Amino acid sequence: MEKITVYTDGGARGNPGPAAIGVHVVDEKDQVVTEVKQTIGNATNNFAEYQAVATALATLKQRFGAHTKTMMFELRLDSELVKKQLNNEYQIKDPGLVPLFIEIHNLRVSAFPNLTLTHVPRAQNKEADRLVNEALDGK
Repeated sequence: MEKITVYTDGGARGNPGPAAIGVHVVDEKDQVVTEVKQTIGNATNNFAEYQAVATALATLKQRFGAHTKTMMFELRLDSELVKKQLNNEYQIKDPGLVPLFIEIHNLRVSAFPNLTLTHVPRAQNKEADRLVNEALDGK
């Protein structure tokens, strides 16, 4: 079964403030499959982290179509809070995150049966972080 590793990051300068997301996707040979970087307006860090995950899943679904159901995906993010909220280990206290949580949940259920979320240290998420900063810097 083909395995895809996805690094996501979101960040806001000011929290809330100007925010952006980064998504870095690699295959089993560590070759870049795709990257996404975009600004998302003013948001909190947590909102940006959620938006990065939602964008990653939508991008993967668009790229791989129905094949997502027979592939393995590991989503690596440096926000332990978001990872635990998405895995129903922690409650979501910010009502503004609930619509994104539902969007992510629905994508997981409908298209990604073999998806795992992994918390990684910031040092292991450099490419997604780079994309966030490039988007915020207008590069």
